Amino acid sequence: MSDRLHLEITEVPAERLDRWLAQQWPQLSRARLQKLIAAGQLRVNGQICDERRWQPRLGDRLELEMPTTEAIALEPEAIPLDILYEDADLLIVNKAVGMVVHPAAGHETGTLVHALLAHCGDSLTGIGGEQRPGIVHRLDKDTTGAMVVAKTEAALLSLQDQIRAKTAQREYLGVVFGSPRQDSGQVEAPIGRHLRDRKRMAVVPIERGGRWALTHWQVKERLGSYTLIHYRLATGRTHQIRVHSHHIGHPLVGDLLYGNGRSPGVNLQGQALHAWRLSLRHPRTGEAIAVEAPLPAEFQRLLRVLRDRSPHP
Repeated sequence: MSDRLHLEITEVPAERLDRWLAQQWPQLSRARLQKLIAAGQLRVNGQICDERRWQPRLGDRLELEMPTTEAIALEPEAIPLDILYEDADLLIVNKAVGMVVHPAAGHETGTLVHALLAHCGDSLTGIGGEQRPGIVHRLDKDTTGAMVVAKTEAALLSLQDQIRAKTAQREYLGVVFGSPRQDSGQVEAPIGRHLRDRKRMAVVPIERGGRWALTHWQVKERLGSYTLIHYRLATGRTHQIRVHSHHIGHPLVGDLLYGNGRSPGVNLQGQALHAWRLSLRHPRTGEAIAVEAPLPAEFQRLLRVLRDRSPHP
């Protein structure tokens, strides 16, 4: 089964096909329309249409077929969620440490997706794919904080577009080893799979598979031999903040994969990195939404210990 959208041309458009259709069907992004057109899902007067043959005429009838996503085979699990915001279109959760976002090898149960299926019920079924319903962006297993989840296909496409266009802002707080000389800066270095250790990411030249990545950072508080840093992502590469922090010589405290092996003397379940603030536009109303996720107790305890140790002015 599939859904079909119908349209009749009453005024000849002067724009390219995907741009014009995005105005007629605002629930679909241009990227989504381009994929559907390329897959032969658009017909004009019963004939498959593509960009090259686009010669619109008054009275032309357009039909767009949207294949229905397969039903989800995952079982919902009643795992408690810390919900920061929710309405009919989306929800923002404060992801806990140790929680994997979606099923993968070695993590077939107990993921955020399983918890979302239990919380949202059938309304989440099929949105964005069988294994990742509603997932707009990800956080590492041991990174805590704010994550937005789409509850409709239109919301998913809008939120993904905002992430790509950088109109949605993701801000993080992290504790690193050492004290940067400057109070702020940026790391612009391509990130790709480590050339020898395939479990890790690394700064890798673009010609060897790296993808452009940019992280802005600002010192929020100096804590002796440690620093609390405010990060703002301009791109969203896997392990981006962790890799870039390691690259500039200030790895995150508690990061077993990219850290320096030292311990601040406080037991942590993962790296001291928290997705603190998420700002976006509501996909249906356009209203600005900004949500802050409270620091987890473990992160707050780390800050208390480091502040007590730090020399006071």
